[in-house]
Amino acid sequence: MEECQLPLIDLRGLGSRDERERAACAAAICRASSEWGFFQVVNHGINPGLVRKMRSEQSRLFRLPFDDKVSGGLLNNSYRWGTPTATCPKQLSWSEAFHVPLSKVSHKDCYVFIREVMVEFAAAMAELAGTLAGVLVENLGHSRGDFEDICQESSCFLRLNRYPACPTSPEVFGLVPHTDSDFLTILSQDEVGGLQLMKDSRWVAVKPNQDALIVNIGDLFQAWSNDIYKSVEHKVMANAKMERYSIAYFLCPSYETSIGSCREPSKYRKFTFGEYRSQIQEQVKKYGYKIGLPSFRL
Repeated sequence: MEECQLPLIDLRGLGSRDERERAACAAAICRASSEWGFFQVVNHGINPGLVRKMRSEQSRLFRLPFDDKVSGGLLNNSYRWGTPTATCPKQLSWSEAFHVPLSKVSHKDCYVFIREVMVEFAAAMAELAGTLAGVLVENLGHSRGDFEDICQESSCFLRLNRYPACPTSPEVFGLVPHTDSDFLTILSQDEVGGLQLMKDSRWVAVKPNQDALIVNIGDLFQAWSNDIYKSVEHKVMANAKMERYSIAYFLCPSYETSIGSCREPSKYRKFTFGEYRSQIQEQVKKYGYKIGLPSFRL
């Protein structure tokens, strides 16, 4: 498997007093979103100490007994493991996760020892996501203010992932191939590799970089941009000897939000986020995998 280095973007450029440096940084973000659908960011403004603390508490959370995670009411009953809809090994994800709505992060049902750091971490990721989305929106001639009205923090999600070591790892997915169903995702991962993405019609492995955050475009941004930004298929492969941890922030609108292309002629029919999510769930039940955006193409 070929290992690739994702485009690496220093976000200090966005805050530069030099207009040319700001423009160059914004252009790099938009170019990577069009050509790769994935990129890495450094000097992103999230305190490294906060990231370390979040990873430590995440590890502590996953060490709890299985019964506590499944039925203990943790994090608003958001615990998931494996793939309940899987009918064959190709549809199985060798992983466990807490998929937490940000509207519930500060709720009393959010497990007490991780609540405080989660609130702080989610707020930092939300600010970064808003900055990056603003750059992408303005690049296509629209106001970032309009986009902020679509994606409220309360409609976004934080997903804590653990991929246990798997002795049959060459044949097992940690996370099955998919595209993300949001506008964009920001990923913090450890030093254990496993993330792969589709580039030029072949799978390539992403070299892990603990000092950087990974950003990828979701289906909604591809539809909204009329295919200018690319939502790229990706997966996680299990590791035979080492467990892997990651934390993903998903920038999502409310379920009632209507998604339409930003320019005409549109390549997709209009749909609500709720309609999109519902159709994906039906596709997974019927076929065992997500079809996604092609179902809405005109």
